[in-house]
Amino acid sequence: MEIVVLSHGQVTGLLPMSECVDVMAEALAAVAKKQAYQPLRSIIRPEGAKGVMATMPSYLYGEKAAFGLKEVCVFPNNPNIGKDAHQGSVLLHSAETGELLALMNASAITAIRTGAVSGVATRLLAREDAGDLAIIGAGVQGRSHLAAMAAVRAIRRVRVADKKPVAARRFAEEMSAKYPFPVQAVDNNEDAVLGADIIVTATSAQDPVLKRDWLADGAHLNVVGACFPHCREVDTATVMASKLFVDRRESALSEAGDYLIPVEEGAIGPEHILAEIGEILTGESEGRTSSEEITMFKALGLAIEDLAAAEHIYRKAKQQRVGNWMEF
Repeated sequence: MEIVVLSHGQVTGLLPMSECVDVMAEALAAVAKKQAYQPLRSIIRPEGAKGVMATMPSYLYGEKAAFGLKEVCVFPNNPNIGKDAHQGSVLLHSAETGELLALMNASAITAIRTGAVSGVATRLLAREDAGDLAIIGAGVQGRSHLAAMAAVRAIRRVRVADKKPVAARRFAEEMSAKYPFPVQAVDNNEDAVLGADIIVTATSAQDPVLKRDWLADGAHLNVVGACFPHCREVDTATVMASKLFVDRRESALSEAGDYLIPVEEGAIGPEHILAEIGEILTGESEGRTSSEEITMFKALGLAIEDLAAAEHIYRKAKQQRVGNWMEF
């Protein structure tokens, strides 16, 4: 049996953002159509450890049937030493025999597919004329989300803020060289957000980095950072004022502090989650209904997204004979 091992750079080369947005749309629609199987992620948090480990198994039905498993460690302090906070691998297995087909860099897949999922949500929910982008968090996901937003909307300008101003300035310098629109570092989150009609929060914050008072009518929010019940990136007033959409209800009800904390406060109830993104894609639910309303997409990341990305990458790697192929 032959398997392929794909590095960070090889994964990135095989999964351009524009392609991944469409792959993620297909995966999210599959979830809505019950063509995907994925239990909640399992997380171990050893006392005293510097990070946590999560395992995310899934199965995709249909023509692209496959088993997948992402095992990933999340080390929040890694950016301080120049490393991605997410470290691990994605395993792809045959749906016919169960044989291992591929081992791929999970950091690269996570970065691209997370931005791409927000790209799907933005394509569905942001106003057609939206193009003033604010990014809070100048790390790996900030960069990925800039690529994703540029893939689905005509961006006019970008303002970025980070708890470390030097990181925001570095982001602006690097991204200004890659894109035709201006990318500006600002001193604080409020300056980044004021007047923006697309907003991305991609931080490791435990407490809100975004306040309702800063938001313009008609804005669309992609809230992608906090992924534990006790952590959130937006305040309760923002959630209350927004039409809330999620990648998956079960995940949001278990892990999304941005939703769970307002529920605990009695500010909102379960009906506040209007739909999963996949349900909009399949026509089961509607998204934005006016140019004035604020829409919010709360992302947690799904195992099926990793599997769909890995299956797409594997087919291209096999066709192009990219990667390190070996007997196993």
